[in-house]
Amino acid sequence: INLNNYRKKLVILNFWATWCAPCKREMPSLDNLYQNNKFKNLQIFAVNMEKKNMVKSKNFFNDLNIKKLKIFFDPKLNFVKEFKLKGMPTTILINKKGEQFAQIIGEVDFEDEKFIKWLLKYD
Repeated sequence: INLNNYRKKLVILNFWATWCAPCKREMPSLDNLYQNNKFKNLQIFAVNMEKKNMVKSKNFFNDLNIKKLKIFFDPKLNFVKEFKLKGMPTTILINKKGEQFAQIIGEVDFEDEKFIKWLLKYD
């Protein structure tokens, strides 16, 4: 992923792992956010922080009935270094200028009405 290719989009980077219980709880709401028709310029990257294992990751998504999100990996941990990640799940929000404007450590309800209303300001 080269984030420079996604300028003029609201970008959400969500870092997760299959063993992470809060990741499992929040992933369906993240998928639903990605399907929310109110957003016109939203790009979400769900980045698995484990050693690359597509079968295990696909099973995780299938078990949660994830429909739109795609699985990404960061095998060289470039994002960990760039964003100084401290735990999982972590969500990074990047505005249309390519600037990080928020970092959320921990579980998020991406379907929360207040969260959506706030996020739409950046779409």
